[in-house]
Amino acid sequence: MGIIYTLIFGGLVGWVASLIMKTDGQQGIFLNIVVGVIGAFIGSWVMGLLGGDPSTGFNLYGFLVALLGSVILIGAVKMIKR
Repeated sequence: MGIIYTLIFGGLVGWVASLIMKTDGQQGIFLNIVVGVIGAFIGSWVMGLLGGDPSTGFNLYGFLVALLGSVILIGAVKMIKR
C-alpha cells in the first residue's frame, strides 16, 4: 500500500508544482508523478542543507518540502531546455 500512496502523493505534488511553474499543459500524469517523487528527494536534500528537518511524510510539511523540490526540479529543467 505504501507505493500506491507514494505515487498518489507524488502525482498531486507534481501537478501542483506544474501549475505553479506553468508547465501543466506539457506534462501528463506520469511526468507529474515522476516530478513529485524526485522533487520529494530534492526537497528533503535542500532542507537538510538549510538545517531544516529533511524527513518527509504524508503530511502538510512533507507536501511543502516535496513541492519545493519539485519546483526546483522543473525550474532546473526549464533552464537547461533554454
